[in-house]
Amino acid sequence: MDFAPHTPEEIREMLSAIGVGSIGELFSPIPQALRAKSFDLPPGMSEFEMLDRLKALASRNTDVLPFVGGGYYDHLIPAAVDHLAGRSEFYTAYTPYQPECSQGSLQALYEYQTAICRLTGLDVSNASLYDGGTALAEAALMALRITGRNRLVIDAAVNPFHRAIVKTYLETHPVEVVEVFPEDASTARGALFGEIDDRCAAVLVANPTFLGCVSDYTDLAAKAHENGALLVSAVYPVALGLLKTPGEMDVDIAVGDGQSVGNPLSFGGPAFGFIATKKAYIRNLPGRIVGETDDREGRRGYVLTLQAREQHIKRHKATSNICSNQSLCALRGLIHLSLLGKQGMVELAHQNRDKAEYAKGALTAIRGVTAIAREPSFNEFTLRLPSRAEDAVAALLRRGIAAGVPLAPWYPGSEKDLVITVTEKRSKVEIDRLAQELEKVLWS
Repeated sequence: MDFAPHTPEEIREMLSAIGVGSIGELFSPIPQALRAKSFDLPPGMSEFEMLDRLKALASRNTDVLPFVGGGYYDHLIPAAVDHLAGRSEFYTAYTPYQPECSQGSLQALYEYQTAICRLTGLDVSNASLYDGGTALAEAALMALRITGRNRLVIDAAVNPFHRAIVKTYLETHPVEVVEVFPEDASTARGALFGEIDDRCAAVLVANPTFLGCVSDYTDLAAKAHENGALLVSAVYPVALGLLKTPGEMDVDIAVGDGQSVGNPLSFGGPAFGFIATKKAYIRNLPGRIVGETDDREGRRGYVLTLQAREQHIKRHKATSNICSNQSLCALRGLIHLSLLGKQGMVELAHQNRDKAEYAKGALTAIRGVTAIAREPSFNEFTLRLPSRAEDAVAALLRRGIAAGVPLAPWYPGSEKDLVITVTEKRSKVEIDRLAQELEKVLWS
């Protein structure tokens, strides 16, 4: 976006209009301790000089070969996604605040909801949330409202950033949160089952897990339902081209992050979160839901409906204080899913799984490297190295390879464990290079 600075005279005019003598006086209500110490900006420069400066900064970046996932993934995005989502009627519309005038946006969101329902095998979806972490937190709040209970059981193999968001959301709620930590990169299913009782509102799991394991949670759903609890599953949309859907497992609420369909890696965002559930729980869905209807002349139209948001109903009755949806990012996800189609999703999922399996074989052929999980994996898997994973990652980064995510920061005793991710974009040559360089780092 172009930047048009204000002249000193314009700034003086604006300050005068609001009765303030200086910029310092404008910000005086903010305590000194909370103000920025310095913005550390260089002197002003011409546009030509500024572009040269930015090019010089950009040239300090080095290309690395990525095998990093952990929630955000390096997937191919068809050029048509950028072209279609960049059309002005979509690109300039922030959110449908005047829905009757935004039939195109509403239809796109309705189609998005339909795609999410088909992807998850569940009945209803809203028009998106901020990201996967907030979607999981909103699902936890849904479960607390639906059951009227105040105890949550979370598989600690769920993305640790998303678990942190859930705990932040619940910080002021009288809710007991029980985390069950994995054993050797695998979900501790016995311990998880043991925590489910008639006080439990929901069990929160992920499929695949943060450590890359794939599971069928049908039995866990049955156990939760026997005790009057719900099963919430965080899913990776690309994996649903191959895995059993949440609906087929009788999961009650499915959530996930949509970055991997149609949204680029961009320093962690923006992306969108999705949430889908059974029809019985539709009135507890947060945010916006777009519905289809007919006008009085019988023409098909789209409306925002079932908006239990604080802008529309009494605040204490709102299902969530989440303020908006992620229309443009969700639209990119819809376009990508539409371009892939049902068969394309299956092919994409197979490519991810097959290439990851090849990588797993090549890497575990290195002396001292093992894949420790008991369960199968999709496109991520945990390796145990013969030495500290962080040291290996640092050494490989110096060789131009971002080798994965060391688990030690989140899982005590996992200093040698490393999660590797392989998407459809990684070639055999690139995977072989990773294996060769890792062997050199470990044993040369």
